[in-house]
Amino acid sequence: MKIRHPDLSDSPENRQHQAIGLPPLDTAIGSERRLWQSKRLAGLTLLIAMAISAYIAQHLLQGQSAVLSNQLLLAAQQVISSPQFWLAVAVGFTAQAIDGALGMAYGISSNTFLIGVGASPAAASAAVHVAEVFTTGFSGLSHLKFGNVDKALFRRLVIPGVIGGVAGAYLLTSIDGHLIKPYIAAYLLLMGLYILRKAWLATHPKPHSSEIKHVSPLALLGGFVDAVGGGGWGPVVTSTLVGRGNDPRKTIGTVNAAEFFIAFSTAGAFLLWAEMEHWLLVAGLIVGGLFAAPFAAWLCHKLNARTLLWLVGTLISLLSAFNLYIAVR
Repeated sequence: MKIRHPDLSDSPENRQHQAIGLPPLDTAIGSERRLWQSKRLAGLTLLIAMAISAYIAQHLLQGQSAVLSNQLLLAAQQVISSPQFWLAVAVGFTAQAIDGALGMAYGISSNTFLIGVGASPAAASAAVHVAEVFTTGFSGLSHLKFGNVDKALFRRLVIPGVIGGVAGAYLLTSIDGHLIKPYIAAYLLLMGLYILRKAWLATHPKPHSSEIKHVSPLALLGGFVDAVGGGGWGPVVTSTLVGRGNDPRKTIGTVNAAEFFIAFSTAGAFLLWAEMEHWLLVAGLIVGGLFAAPFAAWLCHKLNARTLLWLVGTLISLLSAFNLYIAVR
């Protein structure tokens, strides 16, 4: 997943996003169109090396005494030839293209696709959150640098959000994946319908409110559904706070800054309570996201935000409905 640096200028695209309740565009969309090749080739090499290293370390710890060169060759072959890795690359590309064009829905899109290609709910959510750990911290620092973080709101979001995320991870790892899969598919279907609602109804910003109420329960809910559903922290928390009339710039910056701690604690909980055997999914998500910025730029150029919302909401809703049908039949 690519690090986001929101463009807060009064551009026509950002005015369109504000009219339908979306975060601002990413400043990197234009520049990365020119520089994507060198950055992504380096990233691809690094991530494949990381996957190979993780594979080797796992087998060394298990006491295997194969020659290191053979392990390197075997690990590289496993990564390149793994259908799971290339499916995750495709998922990461699609989800990051959506997120780059709309400023939201990376986790929801990734989790929907991963469950659709056969990953368990716990495996899908764990892969998404581990991938997000590597980017959300830098995104939060970027918002802090540009003065987009309300420290008082940040403190009210982080602790309940972390508790909700850890609780959601515990629930997801404690229940059989086949049992909970219909509920996760239903949740993702609702989120798809929520995106369609944004496309159907233009939001009318309320006057800014100086008093922010019921933040802790909202953060607790946002962290919980984000862990259980693989995404939803941004759509649940940001949309609710902005809808109440809070300053969009401060709200988006603060919620994104808090997301690092939610992603970090949730990923840690998954690593603690579940056997993490899905590093190929994590690497695939990130590798796919590295190549998505030019496509996101093309989408932004060719389609307006409302059309993109219709397409994304319809895609997520249909996939989730299909996943729900498969899970309950």
